[in-house]
Amino acid sequence: MIRKTRLFTPGPTPLLPAAQFAMAAADIHHRTPEFRALFTKVLSQLKDFVGTSNDVILLSSSGSGAMEAAVSNLTSPGDRVLVVTAGKFGERWVGLAKAFGCHADVVSAPYGQTVSLDAVKAALKPDTTAVFVQATESSTGVRHDVKGIAELLKAEKSEAVLIVDAITGLGTTHLDMDAWGVDVLIGGSQKAVMMPPGLSYLAVSQRAWDRMETSKNPRYYFDLRKERKNAAKGESAYTPPVSLIAALGASLDYIAGQADGDLKAGRTKLVDNAETCAAMTRAAAEALGLKLFAPKGYEAAAATAILPPEGVDSGVIVKGLKSKFAAIVTDGQGEMKGSLFRIAHIGFFDYLDTIAIIGALEQVAVAAKLPVPGLEFGKGLIAAQKVFAERVK
Repeated sequence: MIRKTRLFTPGPTPLLPAAQFAMAAADIHHRTPEFRALFTKVLSQLKDFVGTSNDVILLSSSGSGAMEAAVSNLTSPGDRVLVVTAGKFGERWVGLAKAFGCHADVVSAPYGQTVSLDAVKAALKPDTTAVFVQATESSTGVRHDVKGIAELLKAEKSEAVLIVDAITGLGTTHLDMDAWGVDVLIGGSQKAVMMPPGLSYLAVSQRAWDRMETSKNPRYYFDLRKERKNAAKGESAYTPPVSLIAALGASLDYIAGQADGDLKAGRTKLVDNAETCAAMTRAAAEALGLKLFAPKGYEAAAATAILPPEGVDSGVIVKGLKSKFAAIVTDGQGEMKGSLFRIAHIGFFDYLDTIAIIGALEQVAVAAKLPVPGLEFGKGLIAAQKVFAERVK
């Protein structure tokens, strides 16, 4: 049989054809009225996609660039900050905080777990200036309680700004930046907006803008104030990736088109789609006798992390899916390599994609004779079909 390569990875994710066409046609100079109109439109759309009345800033970088910008713009050397970490990307916050001379109080949980609000409260100090957390820790498939952390900061009357890496959370998790009191929310282009890597964006509260005026860490290319000033004129501070911005506009148009032109409603549908695909996948994995890595109630919809049977390297499944079906899933990261595999649901995935990867997983599991009781064809697919029927009427 022919093999058609399919990405089931938490980034980069499958590309939206309309975004690819927009990139190919984006022969626009960035200091022209045509580009200013496009850029202004995209920035306005991003506010609806994020779900905020705050300004949204676009950067020419991967999501890690936006994470660095958040640290450099909002902290000063010697600041006490609090980092919530339970995976590779939480560890990235720790590294960035230390790189910019901050004293990082780290609240951690083992991979596959989430940090309790009691632990966050115990670590919060009167002089904590910032709190950094992931909405979704895609390295482990775990969702953190962003709303709970935001409410905790309010209850404690903390002056700390709350910065949330929602790079895999946006478009897969219902987030309410303004109502919860999140100060910075970060997204990336290679995730739910279904386009190539290279753009990141930050929604920034007025409180965060005010903090930037007193923070003393160095910044130049990632100076958010400079970008805000230029964005007001429909431009970026430096040469932007015009084709990627055109692609982003096409992707946001597509999301709006899923709800008769209403981008806010389209965002909700996108999240609901990810939640359904994730629920189908979790049910299928458990029906096949496999265990989930994330604790009940904290499973991310961005990606499902699945444990192989005891004594089996997860690479057997990752390599089997690629070699037999050209289906690309991801192994565990860092210390979890060989211990779990992750199937993504971010962006341009639907029911048929989910059924396909579950069927392929069954084929690989049976062919590899995974040591789980009662393993046979159809169990995962039946469980997934039932979930879909219950959730989508």
